[in-house]
Amino acid sequence: MAAIRTARERAREELTREIKAEARRQLGVEGAQKLSLRAVARELGMVSSALYRYFPSRDDLLTALIIDAYNALGDRVDAAVAAAPADDVRARWAALCNAARSWAIASPHEYALVYGTPVPGYTAPQETVAPAARVPLAVMAMLGDNVGGFRLETAPRPLRGLLAQQMADLAALIAPDLNPVLLARSMAAWAQVFGLISFELFGQFVGSAEPADGLFAYSVEDLADHLGLAVGAEHRP
Repeated sequence: MAAIRTARERAREELTREIKAEARRQLGVEGAQKLSLRAVARELGMVSSALYRYFPSRDDLLTALIIDAYNALGDRVDAAVAAAPADDVRARWAALCNAARSWAIASPHEYALVYGTPVPGYTAPQETVAPAARVPLAVMAMLGDNVGGFRLETAPRPLRGLLAQQMADLAALIAPDLNPVLLARSMAAWAQVFGLISFELFGQFVGSAEPADGLFAYSVEDLADHLGLAVGAEHRP
């Protein structure tokens, strides 16, 4: 019985992969708003009732695709950061940003699914939170490694009001040694990185900074300056 059950599990996993692959293809053709379980089933030669045993609703399928997308991005970023010099935070920051961009360029429809226009009627469940947090947490860990090595060019603008409390609470939760001002800067810098990626993917640089390689590289270094990221000792001139 164990062998039969294992074979069934493998068959289920394979069909689940096929369903998600077809759904990703349809994302590229129709967009997430028009994703349909019936259309996926039809393309796979299945009756829709059979597909519902794998994904009870369109939202369940969207959730699976979103989790896969976040994890694919996280895997790409983790590998790039691991390959960068461990003592050079600026190099690791650049590796992280470039990995995010290269993944987005290679997977534009998945990027749009998680960072583009929200799908009407869909609310992401709690299970998407941890995958979505992988890359931001990698940024926080990187900044935590740089504590004591910051070289800010200008005195940071103080935090006030609700923002000050938000950053203090977040720092206490995920990076107790990190200055809340630097945490706020890192969030703004990460948003700028994704703004650049979105502008590039959605054609906003056409006629101005296309291809965007130079602008992206310049911005990554400029943001590293803004974050005060230190260069590893063996990499300093």
